[in-house]
Amino acid sequence: MANNIEVKDLLDAGVHFGHLTRRWDPNMAPYIYMERNGIHIINLYKTAAKIDEASEALKKIAASGRKILFVATKKQAKEIVAEKAAKANQPYITERWPGGMLTNFVTIRKAVKKMAAIDRMKKDGTFNTLSKKERLQVDRLRAKLEKNLGSISDMTRLPGALFVVDITREHIAVKEAQKLNIPIFAMVDTNSDPRQVQYVIPANDDASKSIDKVMTYVSDAIIEGLSERKASKETPKAEAPAKAEKAPAKTEAPAAPVVEAPAKTEEAPAVTEAAKQEEE
Repeated sequence: MANNIEVKDLLDAGVHFGHLTRRWDPNMAPYIYMERNGIHIINLYKTAAKIDEASEALKKIAASGRKILFVATKKQAKEIVAEKAAKANQPYITERWPGGMLTNFVTIRKAVKKMAAIDRMKKDGTFNTLSKKERLQVDRLRAKLEKNLGSISDMTRLPGALFVVDITREHIAVKEAQKLNIPIFAMVDTNSDPRQVQYVIPANDDASKSIDKVMTYVSDAIIEGLSERKASKETPKAEAPAKAEKAPAKTEAPAAPVVEAPAKTEEAPAVTEAAKQEEE
């Protein structure tokens, strides 16, 4: 992955632009290259290394079959994150973060099941038996659930990791993941505390170009991990017929001792005749 990450590409996308110097978090000092015109400039060589590290970890999580939940509710990140997450077949939250999404996951699952129940009502005709007012209420509820939870309808258990764009804005999601020891991957700008995150990607989390560039590397790594998982599942199936063909060869081995049995039975009469002559 490291060879694919070009510092020039990150520079062109504006990944290096941090916040105003007066709004910085001192814990981001190791990732800051310099200050120019009152703005902190992020060290892109460190960003490239961190993207590589995060990509490898995300690739392993995807290959293990666990889901990675993407969280980005800010306006400039919504569409980009939704598109990249959907491409990698991963759940995402781009509307308001539902409180207790992780810590009270059972309740969230109930809401998702309610959405599925409404869909079944529409299929089996039960929906049409309701009054006009009730149908309207059910439709509104379905639309609300779809907007907030539609993207996580396939997430039947807690995610294997969380990917966050702007940890300051998504602090509730970060706190919930910390409480459940879920690893957090995040784009961290110069105004945020990187100590809250296990896999820090120092980057501009406000510009859409910057978000798009980092998300492209991340989603590609996840897709690669998923393809590896698919390949590993297919190889045992290919090996199974070969093992089945070898099995009959082992059953033929015991046939050899059966052939020797008649030879011993022929010798038996000769011995008995000799014994009779001695007795006479």
